[in-house]
Amino acid sequence: MKQLIQLTVNGELHEVRVEPWKTLLEVIRDDIGLTSPKEACSTGECSACTVLLNGKPVNSCLVLAVEAQSKDILTIEGLSQGSKLHPLQDAFIRHGAIQCGFCTPGMLLSAKALLDENPQPTEEEIREAISGNLCRCTGYNKIVEAILEVAQSQ
Repeated sequence: MKQLIQLTVNGELHEVRVEPWKTLLEVIRDDIGLTSPKEACSTGECSACTVLLNGKPVNSCLVLAVEAQSKDILTIEGLSQGSKLHPLQDAFIRHGAIQCGFCTPGMLLSAKALLDENPQPTEEEIREAISGNLCRCTGYNKIVEAILEVAQSQ
């Protein structure tokens, strides 16, 4: 039986009817229409589906949508301010940290959560924070350099 839930995604309230077993990833993509969280492994291994839930990175494929009620959900679509990109987005572009782009939304949100909690992380702390985000294109060095640049400019 479907139930009506309210989700706040990128500061906007959405009312959706969902089956209680539907994941947050499915609701964000299928019901709300935001496509940045990617469905890849569906087991929490790759973090392509990362969103911030009350500021903390979570694999949205492992969170039931009903569990996300009354929490702030941030996707990459909510990271920029209109046409002004977030500093992390700018740095990823400048450093060539975006290759195919599949992991990029999750990587950016994991980086944002890290910098919100620790504005001056070490390279080792950055690598640890993004260690769950799998990327098959970049080798991570350009991603780490982009995050370090933003950290050093704060």
